[in-house]
Amino acid sequence: MNAPPPTPTWRPVCTRQDLVAQSGVVVLVDGEQIALFYLPGADGPDLYAIENRDPKSGANVIGRGLIGHLGGELVVASPLYKQHFRLADGSCVQYPEQRLRTWQARLNGDAVEIA
Repeated sequence: MNAPPPTPTWRPVCTRQDLVAQSGVVVLVDGEQIALFYLPGADGPDLYAIENRDPKSGANVIGRGLIGHLGGELVVASPLYKQHFRLADGSCVQYPEQRLRTWQARLNGDAVEIA
């Protein structure tokens, strides 16, 4: 018999007022920059949390990337080298060896939380 998956531990990182619709903002959590993308009314989740550090350049710029659809999936384009990362899982469309860490994200009242 398989054990149930562990219950995520949610922690507040900012407020809903800190978010910008259809764009990214960056929060600092335990010394790591996390880009939050708020997409109200989108197909799927309204909120995505993804690593802000571009693996190709090493620069913390993903939160400034453009959001779009590529192959039917929501992606963010890195502002520097324009590679596309899937918001759902952080995988890179063009370079499978590149991946960004992702977190679960949610709105809990006015609190933005990640797990």
